[in-house]
Amino acid sequence: MTYPIPDDVNTMIPYQQALELVLSQVSTLEAEEVPLVESVGRVAAADLCSDVDISPFDHAAMDGFAMKASSLASACADNPVQLKVIAEVPAGSVYEGPIAADECVRIMTGAPLPAEADAVVKYEIVDYLKGDGREGSVVAFTKPAEAHENVRNKGEEIAAGQVAIHRHEVITAAGVGFLASCGIATVPVFRRPKVGVISIGSELVDITCKPEAGTIRDGNSHALCACVAQAGGTFHRCPTVPDDLQALTDVVLAATEECDFVLTSGGASNGDYDFIKPVVEANGTLLMTLVNMRPGKAQTFGIVNGTPVFGLPGNPAAAYCGFEILARQALRKMQGFTNFQRPQVKARMASFRKKKDPRVIFLRATLQRRDDGDLWVTPAKNQSSGLFGTMQQANCLAIMPAGTNPVEEGAWVDCVLLHVEEGTVL
Repeated sequence: MTYPIPDDVNTMIPYQQALELVLSQVSTLEAEEVPLVESVGRVAAADLCSDVDISPFDHAAMDGFAMKASSLASACADNPVQLKVIAEVPAGSVYEGPIAADECVRIMTGAPLPAEADAVVKYEIVDYLKGDGREGSVVAFTKPAEAHENVRNKGEEIAAGQVAIHRHEVITAAGVGFLASCGIATVPVFRRPKVGVISIGSELVDITCKPEAGTIRDGNSHALCACVAQAGGTFHRCPTVPDDLQALTDVVLAATEECDFVLTSGGASNGDYDFIKPVVEANGTLLMTLVNMRPGKAQTFGIVNGTPVFGLPGNPAAAYCGFEILARQALRKMQGFTNFQRPQVKARMASFRKKKDPRVIFLRATLQRRDDGDLWVTPAKNQSSGLFGTMQQANCLAIMPAGTNPVEEGAWVDCVLLHVEEGTVL
């Protein structure tokens, strides 16, 4: 389903519509060139091609003896075929001489296959009749060999000029090795978004301070910076802002000049000292303020100075859920990822849950597989939106659909996996 941008920004909209709206306002960032090893986990911004065949030559897949497979056609336990070892080829060397029907070459893993050989027989099944298996020895074979046996062929993995990693493909650690083999030392990847993170609240003090009466430590900005880093972005943690319209305006405007995306927490509701909504409205375009979800109904989103500004609630769990459900996907899109949402699984509810609030509810919960083979989800006992600890313990968000129908014990519900990368196949 595709949703229109709401005519009234104060209308409560489904979280799916809110996500669609946020994603519609961000674009993939430009490319930057990074050293090969630094490209791991990043998204390729161009097709990356090899400058050589890989492997660049036919070579031995293991230590053994190289020969013409036809030389061993009659080999069996009762009638072993004897061959003379005429040369030794370690990795990095080449044997360019002829190989007769009664001859073989001792060869190491990775060494080029001699031009007149087409098979390699591993050491372990070869008998030494004379010598130690090196040049001048005579060895016996008790079974035939297939052509191309234990041989890795030239261009087996990729041919020169072919694409090794495609644009928009995520580069893995193995991909780094692949690109190194292709001769690629630097990689064009989509740039990481720089995210300004702002905590709002006159009650907030630095984490190095011991709170006095009426104050609390600022945990939100640190949590959101960590969320940004986990999503692949870079963060700029702005100074904490008091509940003051002009002070917040100044910090938000400065952040939009410096950053690609701005996250705030606190001041997102409609109280006397909640100012993120008027700041966005007065200095840009306000696109939404209310989302049909719990925790975190008050979610402000708009554009200021061409930069997306997302105002999350001040309660820690509400801010975290808002980031996971709505903001994280935008940061992934900006980096060129094509999968934005974390995987979901279905699990059975471990206990009966009442539901008085008609909003979609995201329960902080823990998934476990029981002896019956099914996944079961256990929501945290305390679902207060003011808690960090339940998020630390949770490995998923169990979704209770909109409406007031209770969820029976054993009923199947959708669960968002919090520690699984987008695009993971389960």
